[in-house]
Amino acid sequence: MDVLAVTARRVGEGLRLPLLTGYLLLADRSSLDADIRRWKEVQPWTHGLLDLLAQPEFRTLYYLRLRAGGTVGRVAGKLLAFVYRPQPTLYITTADIGPGFYIQHGFATIIAAKRIGANCWVNQQVTIGYDETLECPVLEDGVTVHAGAKVIGGITLGAGSTVGANAVVVRDVPPGATAVGVPAHRLTRSSGR
Repeated sequence: MDVLAVTARRVGEGLRLPLLTGYLLLADRSSLDADIRRWKEVQPWTHGLLDLLAQPEFRTLYYLRLRAGGTVGRVAGKLLAFVYRPQPTLYITTADIGPGFYIQHGFATIIAAKRIGANCWVNQQVTIGYDETLECPVLEDGVTVHAGAKVIGGITLGAGSTVGANAVVVRDVPPGATAVGVPAHRLTRSSGR
């Protein structure tokens, strides 16, 4: 790295230092620590929390974790979000999100699930939400939802399942299965579909 790049990086990190106050105020950091580990696993070029806080989609998740940390966390999150904006088109209304949650890009994404398990992954332009009966999905541990997918209604995406890009899922997906298409169907090895 040249001197200018190193200087710019250090200045950026310095400008993000106030964001660490939210982390320090959390009594239970276990979910956030798992998120940080997961994001660093997926993005090995990041060096730590200050690097991750440069990403608006991570900040959105960070503020969600702060809000779950009680009154002090809620207030800190609101104040920090005023200066350090979250991803403006990423809406997360799910309160019960397991540790290690990864959001790739997060642009034009709505996440309104009943519950999200540990180590789930959601791409951009995804809608996870309510149907006409106001039921919303459950994502078990290790679920991946690819770009543009829609997961709607009181269904369950089983542990380790995958939803393909642009799929529309309105029925349960068994653990370890892959759902593709509109409406989504289970991809099977025998048919190659």
